Amino acid sequence: MAFVKKIITVSDSLVIIPTYNEKENIEKIIRKVFSLTQPFHVLIIDDGSPDGTAEIVKSLQGEYQDHLFIEERSGKQGLGTAYIYGFNWALQRDYQYIFEMDADFSHNPDDLARLRDACLQGADVAIGSRYVKGVNVVNWPMGRVLMSYFASMYVRFITRINIQDATAGFKCYRRIVLETIPLNKIRFVGYAFQIEMKFTAIKFGFNVVEVPIIFTDRTEGTSKMSTRIFREAFLGVIQMKVSSWFRDYNRKSSI
Repeated sequence: MAFVKKIITVSDSLVIIPTYNEKENIEKIIRKVFSLTQPFHVLIIDDGSPDGTAEIVKSLQGEYQDHLFIEERSGKQGLGTAYIYGFNWALQRDYQYIFEMDADFSHNPDDLARLRDACLQGADVAIGSRYVKGVNVVNWPMGRVLMSYFASMYVRFITRINIQDATAGFKCYRRIVLETIPLNKIRFVGYAFQIEMKFTAIKFGFNVVEVPIIFTDRTEGTSKMSTRIFREAFLGVIQMKVSSWFRDYNRKSSI
């Protein structure tokens, strides 16, 4: 009887993908990530999707054993809390590069290697940026493009951080960044979470680099953007800036 040797691919890179009702996209995005030359592991954080997203992921775990992981939470708890959960999960394991990525292909998985390379070359946080070289957005209505672009201008004006795409959600962190930032003190859960993480990393003195990408709006599934999320980001930037005046950003004291 012949025995097939099980080969486990070791990876230092974890891609965290939060999901809520992504059944149209989830299998395709998982297979795409695992088709890349650079080995990545994938962690799905599913917030109780009623459409069966979690079941699709679990059906693939046998095929991608020791590469694909899922954590299920009850109900929608917000993008920020999903990523914080994923960051802590990654830090309990030996991952050196931790990624944020959407499930809907608005972030091209082919760019994961470019973000990782930027960190290998000296970045502490690499951002997949829509605006660092013009406006590289496909399939968004002009109103949403303008809202996003001017939101980043507003963030730069209030915070004085030199990031062209302040609300970007496609990122690679070196492990030390997530070990240094007090994750339990990150307060925002929507798009303001993305701003707060960049702002905090910069305040701690980390090197944050923008890598130009082309952002393509989802073709399947439903967008999670809402006026409540946008309002949180708008008001949250001011609150975040004021709070920073009273915070200690000494790396040694945060660890």
